[in-house]
Amino acid sequence: MRRLFVSGATALAARGGTLRAIPSGFCHGLLLILLVAAYASAQHTPGAKFDLNEPLVLTGEVTQIDWANPYVHILMKVPGEPLPALWAVEVDGAIILGDRGWSAESLPFGETIRVEGFAALDGSNQISGNSVIMTSTSGSVYAGTNGTPPARPVASGPTPRWPDGRPRLGPPPGETGYWGNPSRPAMVEDGVNVEMDAYGLLNDIADAGRIAPMQPWAQGVYELRQRMFLRTDPMFLSCKPPGGPRQYQQIYGVQFVEQPDFDRVFVLVGGGNRNRRVIYTDGRDHVGQIGGNDDNPLFYGHGVATWEGDTFVVDMRRFNEDFWFDNGGLPHTEQLQMTERFTRVDMRTLRYEVTINDPWTYTRPWTSTWTLEWIPGQEMPYFLCQDNRP
Repeated sequence: MRRLFVSGATALAARGGTLRAIPSGFCHGLLLILLVAAYASAQHTPGAKFDLNEPLVLTGEVTQIDWANPYVHILMKVPGEPLPALWAVEVDGAIILGDRGWSAESLPFGETIRVEGFAALDGSNQISGNSVIMTSTSGSVYAGTNGTPPARPVASGPTPRWPDGRPRLGPPPGETGYWGNPSRPAMVEDGVNVEMDAYGLLNDIADAGRIAPMQPWAQGVYELRQRMFLRTDPMFLSCKPPGGPRQYQQIYGVQFVEQPDFDRVFVLVGGGNRNRRVIYTDGRDHVGQIGGNDDNPLFYGHGVATWEGDTFVVDMRRFNEDFWFDNGGLPHTEQLQMTERFTRVDMRTLRYEVTINDPWTYTRPWTSTWTLEWIPGQEMPYFLCQDNRP
């Protein structure tokens, strides 16, 4: 049973919102901004799965809570004729909600809830849970924080170092932590100022040509992905790894495990399928392992590195084309080569600078820079990509 209340434009006007012209086919604009607070940590954009032009209100009885990642789903029975219908309400993932003090037990089975959100694009009985309210108490569920959130640790102090004076990319001895909270959601060439949301969606599609020096075909692909709200993202559809710079744009963070005795550094990726990559520091050429990746392009490429003062410089090559290397949907080919520069400014801050050289995709090399924050005293959240009602 669907009850449409108002159109997206009317909803904004009713809330005192200001409408602005949005290019045809690219309507996430201000309406999407209203949703970013609820979805900024999610794996897909709201418009990738839900029709933002079809608001929906449902009232029904809770029958089950699917407490999982990347999304928690509330299953509810909605009255209808001739029989009631089962609907799935999608809210943030278990890790995110757990950090805010929520649990599967926060919403009792049998409770009647009123849900406001948007209908699924594919016409299935799914709704985005922008607002979930228990009718018995008029209490909002799975929104904001439940109770007093724990104090968030903040790192401080100088850059930790190895006995030889080289900066540590990981924790000091006896401590733990990981790198998270990237300062930029998607890549933009240094010196270019454009507005985008927490997913890497541009506020104005006219800015697409400014993001990076793209070949005409590449800009066309990028614009198409943006217009489709990034719904063809292989990480969302097929759990493909976040290769290239994208691994440093993920909310679940990364860890560096340095092994100087073996001349290598492991990078452990908190999102995706808890993937890992190896960076070699023994001066080897870009030659893979026979029978392994010797002639097989990889999601994470092949990396060799050296130290230039306090900066860890990684030469990355041999990528495949089966992944998006940026949250915002910038394309690449197997010609991609990257130079990554990691500089630990202090205990709290890691500066990441990447230079992209892919002559089949871009007209010239270009560089993008952002920072990551050290989350002290914690391990990366345990997240596994899974088939979770795409």
